[in-house]
Amino acid sequence: MQKDINDNICDETIFSSVFNKYSKDLHDFLYYKFGEAFNPKDKVQDAFIKLWQNCSKVSPNKAKSFLFTVANNLMLNEIKHQKVVLKYQQVNPKHYTNETPEFILEKEQFLERYKKVLTSLSEEQRVAFLLNKVEGKKHNEIAEMLGITKKVVEYRIYGAFKILKTELEGFKIK
Repeated sequence: MQKDINDNICDETIFSSVFNKYSKDLHDFLYYKFGEAFNPKDKVQDAFIKLWQNCSKVSPNKAKSFLFTVANNLMLNEIKHQKVVLKYQQVNPKHYTNETPEFILEKEQFLERYKKVLTSLSEEQRVAFLLNKVEGKKHNEIAEMLGITKKVVEYRIYGAFKILKTELEGFKIK
């Protein structure tokens, strides 16, 4: 059957017929070549999505070649990605540190004291302090979020900072 030059894959009926004609063959090709592990059904769908995105550039008589090439490349990319993932999983993180055991213990104890002092702060102080120092929000942003003035936010943050400084020796914030 001779295709008309005006036939365009962007037409839904033509695209639908291309899908019905090639989707099973494409799936079987990917399944037999690469196996089930790399989700051939997903790659078939992705190939047809790419065909739809490039429908004005692909003629109906080139659709099969386009689909099989795109799907094959998608599978090869997935295999490369899985190799990278596998290589990354094989890298053992170091289980040692240059820090002394005393330093690690002091750090853990300081963190516990810090958490305890944070819980002792009033809720208003804790919220304002954590929004500013942990989340990096500016005083104006915090004031808008909480529905208070900038001066109140500053008062709460500096009040919390003062309590933390008195309760924890050597407490500094950048």
